[in-house]
Amino acid sequence: MRHIAIFALLTACALADDSHYSFSRSVGSGYGTSYSVIGEGRIKAVRVWEIYSNYIYGFQLRYSDSGWAPVVGYVSGEPQELELFEGERIIQVSGKYTHYIQSLIFVTSNGRSLRVGEASGHSFNMYPTHPDAELRFLSGSVSGPPTALQAHWAIFYTEITDN
Repeated sequence: MRHIAIFALLTACALADDSHYSFSRSVGSGYGTSYSVIGEGRIKAVRVWEIYSNYIYGFQLRYSDSGWAPVVGYVSGEPQELELFEGERIIQVSGKYTHYIQSLIFVTSNGRSLRVGEASGHSFNMYPTHPDAELRFLSGSVSGPPTALQAHWAIFYTEITDN
């Protein structure tokens, strides 16, 4: 069911006449099982686990309306975490990859960042095409730890209700 929702979202993005929705090129080997990290509301926090200060072992996103999404990869030890402030959004995902995702950097609209992992391998830099867009969800592949990563961007609209 989740794959159908992703396909519908990607189709809608491709057919849209504006650039309010975009997705970044997938990076990594792509070996393993596919995943999608999707939640309700705005992303409010990121957790990342690394192993032996070498590569990304797992990560997790927390959404404002649905809480922590399932962990992608594995959990081991204490995660490094970035809690976003009110109105702050993730506007860039960068890092390095080889067979696995070696490092991740999440950059916010306030200029803060979370840097985890070893800076070795091929570089990547993901960002939205629209200046008001933000990270909405991540997808990719896992074979134990994450082997591929793709960022999906959109403008977050809040519902306005008249009382």
